[in-house]
Amino acid sequence: MAQVLEFRLPDLGEGLTEAEIVRWLVQVGDVVAVDQPVVEVETAKAMVEVPCPYGGVVTARFGEEGAELPVGAPLLTVAVGAAAEPAEESSGNVLVGYGTSAAPARRRRVRTSRPVAPTADGVARPAPAVAERPPAAAAPGSAPDAMVRTPRGDAPERPEGPVPVISPLVRRLARENGLDLRRLAGSGPDGLILRADVEDAIRVSAVKVRAGTVATATVSAPSALGTEASATIAAAAGTSARPAATAGTRIPLKGLRGAVADKLSRSRREIPDATCWVDADATELMRARTAMNAAGGSKISLLALLARICTSALGRFPELNSTVDTEAREIVLLDQVHLGFAAQTDRGLVVPVVRDAHTRDAETLTAEFVRLTEAAHAGTLTPGDLTGGTFTLNNYGVFGVDGSTPIVNHPEAAMLGVGRIVPKPWVHEGELAVRQVVQLSLTFDHRVCDGGTAGGFLRYVADCVEQPAVLLRTL
Repeated sequence: MAQVLEFRLPDLGEGLTEAEIVRWLVQVGDVVAVDQPVVEVETAKAMVEVPCPYGGVVTARFGEEGAELPVGAPLLTVAVGAAAEPAEESSGNVLVGYGTSAAPARRRRVRTSRPVAPTADGVARPAPAVAERPPAAAAPGSAPDAMVRTPRGDAPERPEGPVPVISPLVRRLARENGLDLRRLAGSGPDGLILRADVEDAIRVSAVKVRAGTVATATVSAPSALGTEASATIAAAAGTSARPAATAGTRIPLKGLRGAVADKLSRSRREIPDATCWVDADATELMRARTAMNAAGGSKISLLALLARICTSALGRFPELNSTVDTEAREIVLLDQVHLGFAAQTDRGLVVPVVRDAHTRDAETLTAEFVRLTEAAHAGTLTPGDLTGGTFTLNNYGVFGVDGSTPIVNHPEAAMLGVGRIVPKPWVHEGELAVRQVVQLSLTFDHRVCDGGTAGGFLRYVADCVEQPAVLLRTL
């Protein structure tokens, strides 16, 4: 006897709580095998294909392409020939690129499941949530048909127990705006409260505040104003109560753009950063690279040489390869150097991470930079490729600019910026000459070190750029 099983969006790891449907890989009525990818989703980290742990016939899909779903929301239903359980260790990958792991414990739901409403296009959607409200008692002397209206999204206060919210971003947004989540009716599956529900409630609350302010001014206006003036004020109150339309195009901060915005905002809030910079003569470094590539073998990139200089400098100034544990009020010096580098893609700015960069030479660094850059442009980077960095190298010279004061990549402690290398007048060996000059900048967390350490690091990097032979001391 066929059994219909529901497959929900799995926990994607790395703290990810939601994903956007990019492309469905199956249609309703298609036959799928165990571990067959059924949908391509975009998270704040990367685009991945999600495999289904069941084999059978797809009977329904939840969500259109472009829709954003929280972890745990239904993705599709599959009719299987007999009772089946999600594939365990023998079924292969739970999620492509993430590896097999035990199924996470199911989250408790406050509401019972609502019926599914199929549509003509074969996409099933949960029926809209209806918040049950007890009939309001009529006040003495009030009209029989008087009603107490509540704003859209409001609901009776829930009894003690878990609130149906998965995303910590939603909880923080509600907390920062003083909203009680127990009074909101969620529009997501099983009454799940989504970010849109909280934002709607914030807008309704703001309109109430504006309307209340104008209404108070109307009531307190002197009676000497007369009927005509009072009517004018009342009309103004009605106009102000309506939210003003804002001209322009609105672009949602979601997916990668939203993750970047959240991370940069957090860095600005938590990290007291400072920046120092210096100009350096990169002529000898460029000559050294030319000589290396002329000797045969794989080509060495300039970024790889700068990365090798960085890892050597971090060995001398380990305070900059660290992070701050704010709860314990401790600076954690890190043993390994996992070097991130900024890469601009069609999806936005990403920072892939080269693992154990301190153990690599220029050739292996070049190869890893090439691999990660190609994956970034193809959109195939995994969360493991984008997390765990301890220091970032930012070559903004590729954009044709000389300098910048970048924002530290939280929770790291520092970032080295490299501008464009251009011919400039430079005093070399006591004479004016045209040399290849670059501006180097170091943005650092002032909690982990003072200016002396930061200046020492940057000066060492500049010395290695000007005289690459300095690196021979550490080889």
